Amino acid sequence: MIPEEKKEYYKKLWHSASHVLASAVKELWPDAKLGIGPPIKEGFYYDFDVKEPFTQQDLERIEKKMQEIIDRKERFIRKEISREEAEKLFKDEPYKLELLREIKGPITIYQNGNFIDLCRGPHVDNTGEIKAFKLIRTAGAYWRGSEKNPMLQRIYGIAFPSKQELDAYLKKLEELGERNHIKLGKQLGIFSIHEEAPGFPFFLPKGAIIWDEMIKFLKKLHIAEGYKFVRTPIIMSKELWVRSGHWDHYRQNMYFTQADDRMLAVKPMNCPGHILIYKEKRHSYKELPIKIAEFGIVHRLERSGVLYGLIRVRKFTQDDAHIFCTEEQLKDEIIKIIKLTDKIYKTFGFEDYSMELSTRPEDSMGTDEQWEHATNALESALKELKIDYKINEGEGAFYGPKIDFHIKDALEREWQCATIQVDFSMPEKFDLYYIGPDDKKHRPVMIHRAILGSIERFMGVLIEHYGGMFPTWLSPVQVRVMPITDRNLEYAKAVLEKLRESDIRAELDSRKETLPKKIREAQLEKIPYMLVIGDNEQKEGSVTVRTRKGVIKKSVKLEEFLSLIKEEIESRALELSIK
Repeated sequence: MIPEEKKEYYKKLWHSASHVLASAVKELWPDAKLGIGPPIKEGFYYDFDVKEPFTQQDLERIEKKMQEIIDRKERFIRKEISREEAEKLFKDEPYKLELLREIKGPITIYQNGNFIDLCRGPHVDNTGEIKAFKLIRTAGAYWRGSEKNPMLQRIYGIAFPSKQELDAYLKKLEELGERNHIKLGKQLGIFSIHEEAPGFPFFLPKGAIIWDEMIKFLKKLHIAEGYKFVRTPIIMSKELWVRSGHWDHYRQNMYFTQADDRMLAVKPMNCPGHILIYKEKRHSYKELPIKIAEFGIVHRLERSGVLYGLIRVRKFTQDDAHIFCTEEQLKDEIIKIIKLTDKIYKTFGFEDYSMELSTRPEDSMGTDEQWEHATNALESALKELKIDYKINEGEGAFYGPKIDFHIKDALEREWQCATIQVDFSMPEKFDLYYIGPDDKKHRPVMIHRAILGSIERFMGVLIEHYGGMFPTWLSPVQVRVMPITDRNLEYAKAVLEKLRESDIRAELDSRKETLPKKIREAQLEKIPYMLVIGDNEQKEGSVTVRTRKGVIKKSVKLEEFLSLIKEEIESRALELSIK
């Protein structure tokens, strides 16, 4: 992870490296047309319009040319020029001319050597400051992210002020490759992706077990907190989405169908359905807060170019809930959600997370007063809990401000998951009310919240966080029993039966394979425990316990092992009992 105080410098370094990359490509492919080349969260990229996609051999040639430019220590020189000069300078660069037409203020360029780019900067002093770099990969990317535009070739890279930092980063990339959830999902039989259903993952039997365990855990906690679970339709009328505001603010991300000459929409969110449930009867202030929860399936129309495993999909399940409460109850309910979120994250092994408060965006609905009340409620809850948070100006939902949680995984990557959104607007749109102690109608406040966010996405994060080595309570197979010879088979079956009677997910490996091969395969499948059974174990009524990490414990009484693993599962321990 890059220290906070160095982030601005690294952004300058990466931006400068993107110019060096473009400079190298233009020297090698003079006819290449330039797109854009910004610094990104980690590293940089540059887009090019070229006749043929770049190959790995091309990247090696570009790296060599980049090193020459770096060795020349070319200065990055900033100049402010007129629109006429810019149009003349970029007359053969159609993408730059398109960008130029959108610039309202001063036009600035940066030059290093003979290379000139339309750019606001900033940059480092000279190319020699880029001490170590690597081009990571190439990919297709639509110009400005639209499928209606030409497909450009994007080259991604990374740069550092020292070789040691680059080596550490490349080592991290290697580990990321080993933890990649798509690779592990296939290897471990968790999920699959098919061309016939792009963006719609298939959960295999082992993946379904993990899913069910997650839901069981979440449901138990929510019921204890007073949530009532419902199920709402996936398809509802266009009129509902017009009334909720999604039609005006979100329809480009929605799927539609038609029946009985009526337009229907596939839900992208669960909130309108929960509102209809709230409206089914009159409510007294004595009933509030009313907490409606659903593991709701939603569909969102994502571009094919951004789909990625379980992380970016078109159909997903939200651990969604909506709380209808009074203004006086609002802060306490937000505090309860934050505490519940903390408990859930820690159970899954995420101790480190940060929070952001996102304020009113330009494209929003509701009054200034409503937005001020909603934002103040979120802020006061954070302050009461003494939580440090960052303000994210203009990044709220269209109907209200929100708190977002960013969890940090084992490789120190951040993932945005939980969200808490306060909404004064939608209760007004749907004329929601409760009867107060004065026997009059009052408007409730609505809290939108999800803790995992998308269960599919969270599972993808978990696979990478654990590297596929799920804690025992989540592991699809918790124990594999391995008789050494056929004469140990009957005792092995008796052990298996005892495990299953205790609700432990156990399998028997009675194949005529060598024990080392069986053990190796179980380790590759990341099964927490292997019980090896030979003549001694059969005679003693014991088992030899072997963990996926290679720890061995001999002559363990079966009842002792059952007690250990049951406690481990029931407590949802993150570590194995036998270390």
